[in-house]
Amino acid sequence: MNSPVLNAPVRLTHLSHGGGCGCKIAPAVLEQILADTPFLKGLGATWPNLLVGIESSDDAAVWQLNETQAIVATTDFFMPIVDDPYEFGRIAATNAISDVYAMGGTPLFALALVGMPIDKLPHETIRAILAGGEAAARAAGMPIAGGHSIDSQEPIYGLVAIGVVDPRRVKKNNAGRPGDGLILGKGLGVGIYSAALKKDALPPEGYRAMIDSTTRLNTPGVELGALDGVHAMTDVTGFGLLGHGLELARGSDLTARIRFSHLPLLTGAATLAQAGFVTGASPRNWASYGGGVALFDGCADWQKALLTDPQTSGGLLVSCAPETAAEVMAIFQRHGFDQAAVIGHLEAGPAQAVVGE
Repeated sequence: MNSPVLNAPVRLTHLSHGGGCGCKIAPAVLEQILADTPFLKGLGATWPNLLVGIESSDDAAVWQLNETQAIVATTDFFMPIVDDPYEFGRIAATNAISDVYAMGGTPLFALALVGMPIDKLPHETIRAILAGGEAAARAAGMPIAGGHSIDSQEPIYGLVAIGVVDPRRVKKNNAGRPGDGLILGKGLGVGIYSAALKKDALPPEGYRAMIDSTTRLNTPGVELGALDGVHAMTDVTGFGLLGHGLELARGSDLTARIRFSHLPLLTGAATLAQAGFVTGASPRNWASYGGGVALFDGCADWQKALLTDPQTSGGLLVSCAPETAAEVMAIFQRHGFDQAAVIGHLEAGPAQAVVGE
């Protein structure tokens, strides 16, 4: 389905102070907000069926129903990262569904979360956002079965996504093992693209690459979840590669070694980063977790910007046994993820991320 042609004079990205996963609260701030929150303590002991809660900073909650079935539940929403309303809806829905795939689950259905400035946006623009979300959900084989809407000052859209997984196949982000290879499914640079787009500096081929990446469902997650050699999995979103890689390293109590030269980058992202197109979330990310990262000597600012770049609907980050890496790569390739790459490995050592050239 092609994007609707609309005559609305309002640019969606001009109605919000941030866009996509760059809207996320900085990791350090979120940690302070959640510190000593009573309801977060002892959830597993109180609710034994809760296989995954908030304790591991994972992508979704998982609730066991029986020996072979568990519910995966997640929610994600944000403000526009592009001006095209249909594509905004597709991107936001794809991003939300990704958390189900990151747990190794299969999507079942979704509920829409809609906040729109009714006095600023034509009804047909809002309908186009919803149509984009429905298209992404349909591509994932799931319906949007309901939702909730409010009149808000900034446009907001996202989903509550519900999936199912075999509880023996749940892939958490804190179960990496020494020697595991780290494989990233998508190229980095979505935040760099969005910064350039806001300043009308993103070339047409960059915009096409941005839409292709952010609307590509992380469908390999279902097959990856079935592999015993895949030990941990997460998706790279608003905290950037280093932020989510560091969560995996800390959760697994291991050192994550990443090679910058091995990172897949979206077309032209490096050039744009060198030209200074960086989102405000990138320095906030570094300020939050930079103390847990060791960068190689001579790491340039533009390279650090890519490492911390907030990814909207980013790729899966997989921690797998070395003998499983070829099979993981084959699954990515079979699903059309041509940029998937081995970017490093886990090893015994301090819970940190170490980036080499």
